[in-house]
Amino acid sequence: MGSYQLIKENINPHLQGNKCILRIEGRDDVESALSELDSSSSPILGRNAASRCIPSASGTTRLVSLDIFRGFTVALMILVDNAGGFFPAINHSPWNGLTLADFVMPFFLFMVGISLGLAYKNLTCRGAASKKAMLRALKLLTLGVFLQGGYFHGINNLTYGVDMYQIRWMGILQRIAIAYFLVAACEIWLRNDDKVNSELSLLKKYRRQWVVVLMLTALYLLLLYGLYVPDWEYQIPIEASSSAKVYSVKCGVHGDTGPACNAVGMIDRKILGIHHLYRRPIYARTKQCSINSPDYGPLPPDAPSWCQAPFDPEGILSTVMATVSCLLGLQYGHIIVHFKDHKTRLLQWFVHSCGLVALAVICEVCGMHINKVLYSFSYMCFTTGAAGILFAAIYIMVDVYGYTRLTVVLEWMGKHALMIFILVACNVVPLILQGFYWGQPHNNILTSIGIGAQG
Repeated sequence: MGSYQLIKENINPHLQGNKCILRIEGRDDVESALSELDSSSSPILGRNAASRCIPSASGTTRLVSLDIFRGFTVALMILVDNAGGFFPAINHSPWNGLTLADFVMPFFLFMVGISLGLAYKNLTCRGAASKKAMLRALKLLTLGVFLQGGYFHGINNLTYGVDMYQIRWMGILQRIAIAYFLVAACEIWLRNDDKVNSELSLLKKYRRQWVVVLMLTALYLLLLYGLYVPDWEYQIPIEASSSAKVYSVKCGVHGDTGPACNAVGMIDRKILGIHHLYRRPIYARTKQCSINSPDYGPLPPDAPSWCQAPFDPEGILSTVMATVSCLLGLQYGHIIVHFKDHKTRLLQWFVHSCGLVALAVICEVCGMHINKVLYSFSYMCFTTGAAGILFAAIYIMVDVYGYTRLTVVLEWMGKHALMIFILVACNVVPLILQGFYWGQPHNNILTSIGIGAQG
């Protein structure tokens, strides 16, 4: 049994001037080694070219199609954030239903899962990896509270600071941080060392992660449909005041998924406190609460009492189901890690994605409505399936056919998604620009071009 070292120069036009070294141990002859080089599983010379990856600054590789998908989602986020006010039809659905804006959050969570599957494919030290994941999650959580907790007071208001009695604890980055840490922990600790050579062996290798998926889904459904929601009340304004008006909301029900009496809102009110929830609830755009529905507007004369009550769209219970989106994305990442053939990857992605979409449609027909605010089971299935289909389509374009000419901008946006989110989606850039004005704060660069002008 010998040990050979095969050296071939300029084996690939992308590796000009480099040497490709393959160490083959336990071979009796070089011929068998060469046949292995020509197999479809070879990442360099295989018949099915490996996914287009580029080296990153940290020394790891990035999947270009994933960067493009992330950049596309960032562009979609910017579109719906800025155009949603002019075209309410693409803004978030007021309650049940699905619009263009409702795909953004689950797409990001799906991509976080794929990224974790790729990042931990060669795990060496579980303790160190867990510590690093915890630190990253804490940084993201802290950044989210700072940006979305009320410290900045929005466009047309140059003041800053937040009363800790009313700070908002949950938000977009906070949800991503929680899902990231939980899914990273699953990937680090809940897998075995079995070899993967088929779809069944892939399922067996990560069967404990699938148990977590089922447990989180069961927990969500049990609490959403099983908890008793009593009557509750709130006051306007939220701050303690002698002129505050108290509103009472009648509930006393189990399993209600309407805006007023659902378990998602009750859990947030009990654990976080109503003072720490989002002040501009999405259901204020429903026909019951706005004469301009599906946009915000004045209350109708017969508006129900709950229309102005705070409600957090990134609450605790809904984040449980959001974590499932991330876990399913992780399984899509496993397919990239363990299967090198394009056809195998695409077949599994399309089968899983179409199955999720079909399950969502069945749930919708049976009364389990698609609802982004509650992050319902049907919403999770449909958006995750849609994410899988879109990612597979981008993968075909980039990795199978190598077409990247018109995707350079999206690739760049995908590499800098967090920076763009902070500067644009969190209004940091507009706030900075509004800080430079002539005479009065309202005479600034943005208002001169019609952005942020007060009517």
